Amino acid sequence: MTGADVGSSSIKTTIDISSPYFLTFADHLGQHFVGESLLHDDNYNDWQNEMTNTLFVKNKIGFINGTTPMAGENYVDLMNWKKCNVMVRGWLVISMEKDIKSSVKYVVTVRDI
Repeated sequence: MTGADVGSSSIKTTIDISSPYFLTFADHLGQHFVGESLLHDDNYNDWQNEMTNTLFVKNKIGFINGTTPMAGENYVDLMNWKKCNVMVRGWLVISMEKDIKSSVKYVVTVRDI
């Protein structure tokens, strides 16, 4: 049998690799993308440059700058948006030192971070 099993409640979708919702099997919440964690104002510019470059290459910069806003009513798009938002949030938070991390740990969207 091909496709989803009859009666299965799972929804299978294919996401184009150019979509901001595309994640690879190698993407995970614990990935480190910057050489030095965000410590304070003195290293913010270097940290921001490295993180921006990484998110741009991974097609996730729109979650930061607002060009990929939260999806509307379409359940599949909304779930994909939420999944990617959590992933990018994890990438940002893991690259911050403890004091900075504690100030953003309850922020829901990466745009707000």
